[in-house]
Amino acid sequence: CPERESIEVGQVLWNALDKNTRGDSPNRRLVPVVLTLVAQDDIQSLIKGTPHHKIAQTAIARMTTEAFEQGGIMSTRDLALIALRDESLVSRLRREYETNNNVTLPHTGVLHDMGSCITHKKQIVYKVVVEKKDPTIVAQETNHSQKAVDSYVQNYYRVKTAYEANIDIDFISFVTGLSKRLITQYIQLYEEFKLKN
Repeated sequence: CPERESIEVGQVLWNALDKNTRGDSPNRRLVPVVLTLVAQDDIQSLIKGTPHHKIAQTAIARMTTEAFEQGGIMSTRDLALIALRDESLVSRLRREYETNNNVTLPHTGVLHDMGSCITHKKQIVYKVVVEKKDPTIVAQETNHSQKAVDSYVQNYYRVKTAYEANIDIDFISFVTGLSKRLITQYIQLYEEFKLKN
């Protein structure tokens, strides 16, 4: 753990999930990270009249990035606990920041395929399937692991193949081991990409 004296005003010490460990793993590991909850730039923005939700978006993005740079990964639940806010609000603020800044922040929904991050699945599968980009380049562009990108693309093609053969969702779920919710997301992407082509 970092020495107490090395933590600056506005920072907190947090035990984040090790970025190489899934949150639902029975052997998950934690890593101590120092997060900047309030930065001097936040204070200056507040003085200048920047809306609170914009400052909150910046803080969420900063903490997510700081944790990742220190070997950890922040979930929406972690960020909500730190900020004492509802998870749905934190999730919305994160998505708005990503949209406004055209970035993908490294959080559990993205890197570990947890939650309902269809926007990231769509972005990744679109780049590989429609734009014909190399999956290695897509991993770099979207701040995802190679394993996550390969998984998204493989699952897309598995669902696409079964769906085109008119196999029902229950059977697709049985043979692929994917949830019906996830299969529905991939079918939505398939239908959307088909319209684009």
